[in-house]
Amino acid sequence: MENPFKFGSLVDAPYFTDRVKELEYIIQFLKSENHLILISPRRFGKSSLVRKAVLKTKRPYLWLNMQAVLSKEDLAAKLLKALLNQYKFEKIKYYLRNFRVVPSVNMNPMTDELTVSFQPSSDNGMTAIEDVMAMLQKVSTPDNKLIVVFDEFQSILEVDKNMDKQLRAIMQEQIGVNYVFLGSQESMMTDIFECVKSPFYHFGMLMRLSKIPYDDFKAYLTERLSSVTDSEELVADEILAFTSCHPYYTQELAFAVWNNLLLGKQGNVMQLSVDEIIATHDLDYERLWLNFNKTDKYVMVSVSMGNNPIQDRKLPTSTMTSAVLRLTKKGYIFRSDKYEVEDPFLQRWILKNVVD
Repeated sequence: MENPFKFGSLVDAPYFTDRVKELEYIIQFLKSENHLILISPRRFGKSSLVRKAVLKTKRPYLWLNMQAVLSKEDLAAKLLKALLNQYKFEKIKYYLRNFRVVPSVNMNPMTDELTVSFQPSSDNGMTAIEDVMAMLQKVSTPDNKLIVVFDEFQSILEVDKNMDKQLRAIMQEQIGVNYVFLGSQESMMTDIFECVKSPFYHFGMLMRLSKIPYDDFKAYLTERLSSVTDSEELVADEILAFTSCHPYYTQELAFAVWNNLLLGKQGNVMQLSVDEIIATHDLDYERLWLNFNKTDKYVMVSVSMGNNPIQDRKLPTSTMTSAVLRLTKKGYIFRSDKYEVEDPFLQRWILKNVVD
């Protein structure tokens, strides 16, 4: 039998965990002329959710991970490459003739893989970006509007400190294109889209993705665990109690539990699976811990024990607040109804190796 759980990459059916309301909302929203901003902690499944919604629209789309963009020229090149992969070259080549900066486009005859690049220019690639962004609107049609997804959009300011102003100036003049902005660093995304002084202030509808509801996730797990155990509901409850319904880690743990049950492992299969995963990452966790400063370690221990570090009076409030903001920005902790360690396996490692 094939393991019914998947983690570590974008997922679709049959691995996609039920988010019916969110999926329907995004599909309906993309029928409008508006833009969508989706924020959630890392590994909550926002990329998989948006990808499924976009595919269901059956419209052309471009997907760009801003963390992989190194410069303005690189941004223009990656957008153009995505366009060339989405549309037939016959449709694109006419617009390329009007580019003020001519791109280099090559194809590997063995793999059919395209490579696109722009040479460095005196305006740091802004002309290339303007030309490519103008093409987005030209290839989009009223009956088949183009969808452009920028994943991890908060990284835009790492490309150039004025990149937000320059992109906003182009996008605000465009019609017939839906932009979707995904981000995992809530404070930075909020600054970009909710700060009055930001160029992207209220540029689109803000949507926050929360954890999958317990009952929905339990039903998903129970159905798939039933092939290897008669106690599927109990096992599902144990998995969700450990992961607190975190989408990524629930899939990871369920994958390990399902494998061990299939192999006929005896005893506490849940604990065995948790121990196996922690053992796999033990060296990574140790290196991570050694790179934390003293205050960061204190906060990680506090959150791992279920406390609110901001309310801790053993260190100055400003010191604790700075550490919490720093760890949140880096993705090690996040806040839902309380502060939580993003990785429950790291949390268990801390409780075992630092607290005990």
